[in-house]
Amino acid sequence: MYMKQNKLTNKKIIVTGASSGIGEQIARHVALNGGIPILLARSKEKLDNLQHSIKRDYHINSPVYQINLIDIQEVKKLADRIIKEQEQVHGLINNAGLGYFKYIIDTSWQETEEMLFLNVNSVIKLTQLFLPHFIEHGQGHIINIASQAGKIATPKSAVYAATKHAVIGYTNGLRLETKAHHVYVTSINLGPVKTNFFRKADPEGNYQKSVEKYMLDPDYVAGRVVGVLFKRKREINLPVWMEMGSKLYQLFPGLMERLLKKQFNKK
Repeated sequence: MYMKQNKLTNKKIIVTGASSGIGEQIARHVALNGGIPILLARSKEKLDNLQHSIKRDYHINSPVYQINLIDIQEVKKLADRIIKEQEQVHGLINNAGLGYFKYIIDTSWQETEEMLFLNVNSVIKLTQLFLPHFIEHGQGHIINIASQAGKIATPKSAVYAATKHAVIGYTNGLRLETKAHHVYVTSINLGPVKTNFFRKADPEGNYQKSVEKYMLDPDYVAGRVVGVLFKRKREINLPVWMEMGSKLYQLFPGLMERLLKKQFNKK
C-alpha cells in the first residue's frame, strides 16, 4: 500500500509502453496520486480502454497518443505535438521495451534491430526531445526502466542485456549532466516481472516456469517507480537479492559464473 503523494498533483507524466504490464500499472499509480499520465503505446484500443478506466477510477483525464517508438521520425513529430498540446510536461518514464531470449546465432537481424531501436534508440531520442523542455521549465524527472540483465548478461540474452547495459550507462551519464538543471534522473533495474513481456521473450514458457517464484508483481514495481518521482534517486534495484548478486559478479565474475552456471542457463 502506497501513500498518496501531493507532489504529483496535476503533474503530467509521459509513460511509454502504457497499454499493459508495468507501464499500465505505472499510469494507474500516477493517476492514483493525482498526476496526469500521458499514455503512449502502439495499441490505440488498449490505450483507449486504459484511458476510460483511469477516468472512471481516478477522475483523471489522461491524454492518449498512439506511436510505434521504433519509428524515430514519428517519435520526433509526436514529441513536438505533445509539447504543443500539453504546454508543460513534468516527467518522462521510458518503460517500453522488448526482448528475445535466443542464442546469438539464432537471433535474426530484425529481432536484434527491434531490441536496439526500442530499448535504446527510443529512450535516447525521447530524452533528447524532452530534456530541453525540462531545463527550460527548471524541473523534470526522467525515469528509465532498465534491467538487472544490464548488470549480468547470461546465455540467450546477449543482445537484450547489451541494450539494458546501454540504458544504465546512458542514465548514469545523463544524471550527472542534468544535476545543475534541477532535472532528476533515475534508473530502475528489474529482475523478471509478471507481464506479457515473456510472450516474445520466452514463448515456450520454460524460463518463466523456472523463475516464477522469484518474479516481481507489476503493481508493486509501479508503486516503487512512482514513489520516487520528483525525488533525487540514483537507482532502484529489484529484487534486492539479485542486486547483491550483481555486485558479487562485478567483484568475482569467474567464480560467480562457475557457481551460478545452472541459474545462468535457465533461459
